[in-house]
Formats: sequence, C-alpha cells, structure tokens
Amino acid sequence: MSAVSLEFLGTGTSQGVPVIGCACAVCRSTDARDRRLRASALLRVDGRALLIDAGPDLRQQLLRARVDHLDAVLLTHEHMDHIGGIDDLRALNYRMKRPMDVHSSPQTLSALQSTFAYAFAADRYPGVPELHLHPITGRAFEAGGVALEAIAVMHYRMPVLGFRIGGLAYITDAKTIAEEEISRLRGIHTLVLNALRIEEHVSHFNLKEALAMVERIAPQRAYFTHISHLLGTHAEVAKQLPAGVELGYDGLALDIPG
Repeated sequence: MSAVSLEFLGTGTSQGVPVIGCACAVCRSTDARDRRLRASALLRVDGRALLIDAGPDLRQQLLRARVDHLDAVLLTHEHMDHIGGIDDLRALNYRMKRPMDVHSSPQTLSALQSTFAYAFAADRYPGVPELHLHPITGRAFEAGGVALEAIAVMHYRMPVLGFRIGGLAYITDAKTIAEEEISRLRGIHTLVLNALRIEEHVSHFNLKEALAMVERIAPQRAYFTHISHLLGTHAEVAKQLPAGVELGYDGLALDIPG
C-alpha cells in the first residue's frame, strides 16, 4: 500500500492573504493560519514528490517546505496564480541536473509555452528553466512514477484538472463538477476543494456550494483551499463547519490512509 501525504504550500486565492492595501480584519489578523500564499500543494508518494501548481509564491513555498527535488509538476490550469512561478523550477533543474516533467491539459501546456516563450525558444538563453511537457489527454496517467487520475471540473467556462490518487482528491478553482466526475470521487477518504468566500462568485465555489459538494461526494474528511480574505478569519469560519470539514492553511500536512 502506497504511503501518501499532502502538504498545503499555499491556500490563498489569486491575491493571497493579506491583500495589498487592505485593512480588513482578516488581512490584519495575527493568526498565522490567515496568512495565505497562492494555492499550491506538495504530494509525496513512497518517497516521490509531486508539486501541484506553481504560482508566483513558489520560491518562498519551496524554501519553507525545504524541497530539494521534485519528480514532476502537475498544473490544474493556466491562470497566473497557478503557473506564475514556473521560472523558479530552474533551481531544481540545476540541482537535479535534468529537465522538469510538467503534466497538464494540452490547453494549459500551450498557454505555458506562450507565457514562458523564452524557455521553449530554439536558441535559448543559458539558464532558462528546462521543462518537458506531458499532455494529459485521458483519465489515467503517470507522473514521476506515480499513477494518478485526472478529474475534469469547470472554472466558469475554463476547463480545470483536479487530481486523484487512491483515497485523496485535490480540486481547486471549480464552479461546477459534472455528475460523471462526482461519481468518480465517491468513496475517497480525503477531499481538498476550493471555497473562495461567503458570497457567490461566477467561477468559484463559495462556502455554501463547497459544503454542498462535500455532502454529495461524502468523503470521510474534507479541507478547503483557494480561500480569499472575504471568507472570514480561520477561527471564525472553523466554528461554522460541520464535523469532518476543516479549512486548510499554509504548512498543514496530511497523511492519507491507504
């Protein structure tokens, strides 16, 4: 049975928390759980390390988690809060002396090539990140020697990939999940899901919608991520959550039963 763990490197939405220039109670909070870097996670499976998303806080996240190698990178979609730190992977290129394997949808990989065109140029500047791109075109795929399953969700009109490995599923930036995909998530032990704020949003689950989705999927436990300052402080929101549901926070590490 594989040993699986997940560490939240970041649990914030696109602006992070605190938000620049904001003086709300959440942004002024002294609770470390209310300081949220952009959403990202580190998946460890039998000694292998897979990064889920590489946002603009990646350097800080990898230093804090003392990451010295990655076997692969999984990208959920191409928004900058999920790919903006790709250049920082070059430090691991140097250390591991090999290109980094990056897995995502063809659409996201195409956007990556446009956004970081210098890394894919025919005549590349010395020292740019070295990336091997692997399109995910079906449900089952392998990354870094680890077998995973892709879960399709929608972020308004944008397709986004979630990922499942055994009893763990990680889904962010979802607004709708088709019934077929929900059926593929039932029976999991741990669900990670986005919950942006209290009010409805056009492209993200709010807290009410996230809780309803947890009820439909019925995992043994659930953690929310991709959280904005508009959700409330960690301590306040935690009091409102049902048993088995918690807010994630930066640095939280989970062991996933086999």
